[in-house]
Amino acid sequence: MEDKEKQLNKGEIIIYQPKTGGPRLEIAFGKENIWVDQAKIAKLFNVERSVITKHINNIFNSGELDQKSNVQKMHIPSSDKPVKYYNLDVIISVGYRVNSKIATKFRIWATGILKSHVMKGYTLNQKRLKETQLTDLEQAVTLVKKALETKKLKGAEAKGLLEVITKYADSWLLLQKYDEDKLTLPTKLAKAKYKLEYHEALEDIIDLKNNLQAKKQASDLFGVEKDKSFEGIIGNVYQTFGGKELYPSIEAKAAHLLYFIIKDHAFNDGNKRIGSFLFIAFLARNNYLTDKRGESKFNNNALVALALLIAESDPKHKDTLIKLIMNFLNK
Repeated sequence: MEDKEKQLNKGEIIIYQPKTGGPRLEIAFGKENIWVDQAKIAKLFNVERSVITKHINNIFNSGELDQKSNVQKMHIPSSDKPVKYYNLDVIISVGYRVNSKIATKFRIWATGILKSHVMKGYTLNQKRLKETQLTDLEQAVTLVKKALETKKLKGAEAKGLLEVITKYADSWLLLQKYDEDKLTLPTKLAKAKYKLEYHEALEDIIDLKNNLQAKKQASDLFGVEKDKSFEGIIGNVYQTFGGKELYPSIEAKAAHLLYFIIKDHAFNDGNKRIGSFLFIAFLARNNYLTDKRGESKFNNNALVALALLIAESDPKHKDTLIKLIMNFLNK
């Protein structure tokens, strides 16, 4: 608990201030997320704290979110008892339950924050990135490459350093292109070998539901189809035109599968979790979940952020989001 407290205190502070007036809040970042107590959430949405308590209890009791992974207890100097802090997922879920213009404004702001958290887990200062950080990384890559060429650096350590620097530079460039709407599709794509079948996907969802319900993290409505739209989604992923698949690659199929399930709301409950689960399962069965170093291409926080970003996005931005997912998978 003490380590977690230190982690929060040393985190970055983000200021939230609506342009049209409203509460001005300082929001602390921990290692990989935003953390806020109930008092600040109540201030944020301009409601009584008892209302926030009720909504949070409903969120956890319904299984919409897991309490253990979304709450941290930390000691603060002015209190003898630990105070509960809630992360961005909880704040947004509460925001959907609070029916007010203030809540809507915060959700719009939070969506912008999520763009910067898809990969890194912290907010990028775009102006500084363009002026200094990106330039510094590009220079570092150049220096290491020159050192390797002149044999000033040797062996696995030198190559490992180059890989790390290049990975960060590539990630930041990708996010910059996303913000500037300059993303293009990757040129070298992987051919999908495994085919997802509708009935197999339903069995996977039942297994997921049983697992979550055993942990009291899913309602009876979780995974219950509203209509035949889920079967249509599977069909769309494998649709053809003129005898050729519209989405022939693993990247394209996975990206559209995730987007369609979350955006089309095929299930009464659990669309984001189901979409994320089948996205990971599809990649794993195509042996495409990890990179050449054996590292996962999507960590949990990145996937949660991406799912929320899709859910909040305007449908007209579908192609941009698809390109973003495909580029991350193809890195």
